[in-house]
Amino acid sequence: MKKLIAAILSLSMYGSVQAQDDISIVLVPGLTTDAFYITMNKGAQAAAEALGIKVDFQGAEDFNPTLQIPVLDAVIARQPSAIVIAPTDTTQLIEPLRRATEQGIAVVTVDTFIDDGAYQNGAGDGDFPMSYIASDNVAGGRMAAAAMGEALGGKGAVYVSNVRPGISTTDQREEGFKLEMQERFPDISVLDTQYNENDASTAASQLQAVLAREPNLAGVFGANLFSALGAANGVDSADKLGDITVIAFDAPQSIVDQLKTGLVDMAIAQHPAEIGYYGVMTAYAHLTGQSVPPLIGTGFTVITADNVDEPEVARFIYSD
Repeated sequence: MKKLIAAILSLSMYGSVQAQDDISIVLVPGLTTDAFYITMNKGAQAAAEALGIKVDFQGAEDFNPTLQIPVLDAVIARQPSAIVIAPTDTTQLIEPLRRATEQGIAVVTVDTFIDDGAYQNGAGDGDFPMSYIASDNVAGGRMAAAAMGEALGGKGAVYVSNVRPGISTTDQREEGFKLEMQERFPDISVLDTQYNENDASTAASQLQAVLAREPNLAGVFGANLFSALGAANGVDSADKLGDITVIAFDAPQSIVDQLKTGLVDMAIAQHPAEIGYYGVMTAYAHLTGQSVPPLIGTGFTVITADNVDEPEVARFIYSD
């Protein structure tokens, strides 16, 4: 990827297949108000500044395909050169994005994907985007399970607090968590997943309901921000601080605050600024005649109360 970026920057200095003034890119996030996507946009804008182009940021205020599709349709009507998007559903966004491609608009997906996320392979209804840039969410789920299993000594009952089925990232995090538990911690019972529709209050109520059925509940994996916040608040309301391990995926300031109070035991931080930066760079590379990889992976940083104030860790806390 570094070689690709270097080549792009060289083109921006000496001219390219398409003049910079003619290139327009729009970043369509999963939602506009979440710290993860705000941080992603900062990375996208850093790439835009490096390239001397403009990148617009346009999205809905809730992570919902019903809300995202009209925004996307409005973006397509503006005929940008490329759309960099975090699709809010693996299937419902296929046809809207296909319309963009048919109108000559390049599509790059970031964080989430459509279809199975395998692009440019001639298979599947949604293989037409040029590239997918994201963390390895299955690996992230495995990291969460490994940490939880070790914290619990390989015994106890746990569950995943998740948003809803059909979201590529959170589906994969749950998948990785369950695979790791099955393979490494067979004596840990994984209870039914609780779906909260991205509502922290619902997630908190669900924890208390699960606890009523399973008094020895030992751990919860929050597969996204609101799942983790809600689970932690549920632990607090049930007066179970220290008795139930909570591991969060994503690291905005709200999760960092709960790390410091002990309500959250660990946060797995993605690198959303990198995702946004590489998303714009990849779109630009394609528009300027370069070949781009169909999959680009970014990393994780594990944040705990012990390391959260270290500069090399703190720089991965998401911007509000």
